[in-house]
Amino acid sequence: MTIGTKIAWDDTVLPFQLDNSDIRGRVARLDGALESVLKQHEYPPQVEALVAEATLLTAMIGQTIKLRWKLSLQIRGNGPVSMIATDYYGPTEDGEPARVRAYAAFDKEADIDGKEPFSLVGEGFFAILIDQGEGMVPYQGITPIAGKSLSDCAETYFAQSEQLPTRFQLSFGKSILPGEDAAWRAGGVMLQIMPKASPSAQGDGGSGEGGLLGHQDLLTDDEGENWNRANHLLDTVEEMELVGPQVAPTDLLIRLFHEDRPRVFDPQPIRFGCTCSEERVRESLSIYTAEDLADMITEDGVVTADCQFCSAHYVLDPKTLGIQPDDN
Repeated sequence: MTIGTKIAWDDTVLPFQLDNSDIRGRVARLDGALESVLKQHEYPPQVEALVAEATLLTAMIGQTIKLRWKLSLQIRGNGPVSMIATDYYGPTEDGEPARVRAYAAFDKEADIDGKEPFSLVGEGFFAILIDQGEGMVPYQGITPIAGKSLSDCAETYFAQSEQLPTRFQLSFGKSILPGEDAAWRAGGVMLQIMPKASPSAQGDGGSGEGGLLGHQDLLTDDEGENWNRANHLLDTVEEMELVGPQVAPTDLLIRLFHEDRPRVFDPQPIRFGCTCSEERVRESLSIYTAEDLADMITEDGVVTADCQFCSAHYVLDPKTLGIQPDDN
């Protein structure tokens, strides 16, 4: 089913449960939201791929947070791509879309031609932060960068920090639909053992890189059989089935997991959205002293600020920041 040129299941995350296996999951499809995230900056192809993967992971992970909460994903490394940051804003009301935004900081002088995207991150950490709103202490979980992709890092995070066996299968890139220009599309499936069925890991370490826990370290024998079967079935999925556009998420679940009785819930629509504003810029500048703010005044006699997520440019009169002309 399509609406104009837009496919009904694009820019959605569909939660589901496999009733016969104590496994839950999500099917995500991003097109316009991802295209909007990436067009805010002129990234090299490898950096675009990393931002696309991080955005897709954030949409899938963020779907579980409550209304008006914010989930952020941060990857920091010592390679040419020093940081990837994403935000997922939960809907303000039931039925409303969630919003995502993302950006990457990278060394524009580094020679990255021909290099595999994930190798550009180097060593560092993968973090998930959840902000529950004013008056609440934000949650933060951090694990080392591990594996061969950002999705590997996310799987390690859930095993190590949350002790939840988790698996991601993703596909993303530029594609062309008949009669349309090339545009970014992304899709993926996330599997996770239901929390009530996930035991605490025992022993001195895990089977993952550097002794980190992997999903197999957290399973009982019975759980392992169901989990291994679901993962084997997920391994059969094709890239075009993940990104669509011909295969509906519900059809994909039936093809992969029909014996496990997949049950779907309401899909969550996703949109690109940035929360920057002049008011927020002023709030961020309020932590600086008058002397520091005076140093920020440009040759044109103004203070400027750019949003890293959407590239919005703000120009502020120093007097409105409490700086008098003779302070500079």
